[in-house]
Amino acid sequence: MKKILITLLVAMSFGLAAHAQKYALVDMEYILRNVPAYEMANEQLNQVSLRWEKEVNELTKEAEVMFKNYQSDKVFLTDDQKKKREEEIVAKEKEATDLRYKYFGPEGELYKKRQSLMKPIQEDVYNAVKAVAEEKGYQTIFDRASSQSIVFASPRIDVSNEVLGKLGYSK
Repeated sequence: MKKILITLLVAMSFGLAAHAQKYALVDMEYILRNVPAYEMANEQLNQVSLRWEKEVNELTKEAEVMFKNYQSDKVFLTDDQKKKREEEIVAKEKEATDLRYKYFGPEGELYKKRQSLMKPIQEDVYNAVKAVAEEKGYQTIFDRASSQSIVFASPRIDVSNEVLGKLGYSK
């Protein structure tokens, strides 16, 4: 009886092993660092971001200057003039806030620009990862860079260089 039970357990374990999934790892940070288009897109985003930040800062400084001038002229102004200048200052501050939101808000221009520049690169990388997975028979490919739960992984299962090869960049 024991022999039958042991034989049955061994047979079942072989059956489970036959259905085991093949998996691999990629390091997306490593891959993207080695894709020149990604670096160029990042540089473009940085330049645009700096230009827009400068625009917003100029409006903010204008509002600050208007407020300082108002503070120094306040004693000489009539109530109507005070109210008008205060409204102008508030309008300038609102203009700066609105511009900041337009450029840097959740659906702002920077987000849209990032999407337009990065999406094609991300799609190319995804397609290369998918091609490697299909060629090698991997059911799952984990991203080493984003998964903090991977404590150790053998370099033998890292297919990052193969993905770079599919993208046309060899390492």
